[in-house]
Amino acid sequence: MNLNRRKFLKSTGAVVLSSAVLSGNAASFLNGMIKHPVGVQLFTFFNTIDDDVKGTLDKIAAAGYKEIESAFSKKGGYYGMKPKAFKSMVNAAGLSWQSHHVLGAPFKLPKGTKMPTMPDGKPMVIPPMLNLKENMQQLVDEAAEGGVNYLVCANAPTDTTEDLKTSIDILNKTGEAAHKAGLQFAYHNHDMEFNRIEGGPVPYDLLLSETDPKMVKMELDLAWAVKGGKDPVEMFKQHPGRFPLWHVKDLDASREEILPVGSGTIDFKPIFAAAKISGMQHFFVEHDMPKDAFASINSSIKFINKNLNG
Repeated sequence: MNLNRRKFLKSTGAVVLSSAVLSGNAASFLNGMIKHPVGVQLFTFFNTIDDDVKGTLDKIAAAGYKEIESAFSKKGGYYGMKPKAFKSMVNAAGLSWQSHHVLGAPFKLPKGTKMPTMPDGKPMVIPPMLNLKENMQQLVDEAAEGGVNYLVCANAPTDTTEDLKTSIDILNKTGEAAHKAGLQFAYHNHDMEFNRIEGGPVPYDLLLSETDPKMVKMELDLAWAVKGGKDPVEMFKQHPGRFPLWHVKDLDASREEILPVGSGTIDFKPIFAAAKISGMQHFFVEHDMPKDAFASINSSIKFINKNLNG
């Protein structure tokens, strides 16, 4: 999730793998050993999916994707459906529904920003959406009903120390509620969490240190972490096993334009080589507000299967 959307997530084997990465031999060590089903985050289709949910899912499967992570819908709920009905449609398309995104707090634009524009140049219209601050138990219960493995906070306020403290409290409470419901909870980042609060901390540092590492995992959006000045591999080494979910998108040289995976400037090979250190279980291709979502995901999966995935 997005330059647009951000304005709005010891075993012996581990020791050996860590040693391989530190020695620079991770790529050869892991070559052929990691093969994950490729997933896609449905926010990629925000502009179109509600017009034809079944058709969209069928085309995603036809492109070679095996897993999906759901997100916001203009129709509300799960693309206008109840969780079990949506799950049935996903499974009928030959896909596995692994994760669902929700908001951490009521949506509001950051100070000084404008509503992102759609491909037609018009401002995005945001439908009313439930959020963890006001509707936590309902969102947890619905995700559990749908049978997903992960519930993910797509974003939460971190602009001020007070906002950050409130968000951390919400994340910890949701982590506990999700655990009781049989879900793993996680937080998805944009790049704003890496910007130090004036006179205060770097939000992501506290999101890591002040949330329960068992109850609150991280879904690392690789591109936004890079844009925020971070090296994902170093993050994995510092917090091994904390990142079971990834978002994979690319950025141009200015770090301003989102591109299909492999067509930008991010070097994904060392990141994927460190997948086991990170604890990665699933990764989801995402392209926020693309002009042609299907062209983007087709390009991305071809690059991933040829260069990164096993």
